[in-house]
Amino acid sequence: GNGICKCRVCECFPNFTGSACDCSLDTLPCMASNGQICNGRGTCECGTCNCTDPKFQGPTCEMCQTCLGVCAEHKDCVQCRAFDKGEKKETCSQECMHFNMTRVESRDKLPQPGQPDPLSHCKEKDVDDCWFYFTYSVNS
Repeated sequence: GNGICKCRVCECFPNFTGSACDCSLDTLPCMASNGQICNGRGTCECGTCNCTDPKFQGPTCEMCQTCLGVCAEHKDCVQCRAFDKGEKKETCSQECMHFNMTRVESRDKLPQPGQPDPLSHCKEKDVDDCWFYFTYSVNS
């Protein structure tokens, strides 16, 4: 659907390449939140990021589970999505909808390690100086 077959050879429409015109040249799906292609840590191939820095993963090479500060990095978005408060409360719908969130009743109901996706636990303080807990995992 991305080209025309002429004499058993695909002639691709603009923005497509490959022997079957199955490779999109569109880099928009590779755009990270900082405006860089693949967060500057990978290459965009056929509309998908190929992360060249092994620490980084995810669709735009922005997730780093072994980097310090990942909990703090997501703290404001978790806070506004879960509790409708914090520094990003006013911009939550624009800045913090890039992840799926499941709210649980209490800390002991949080998903635990040993599940299919690698899981990390976070403990952060909110704007009212109360602790809140969340786990995060990176999936495909």
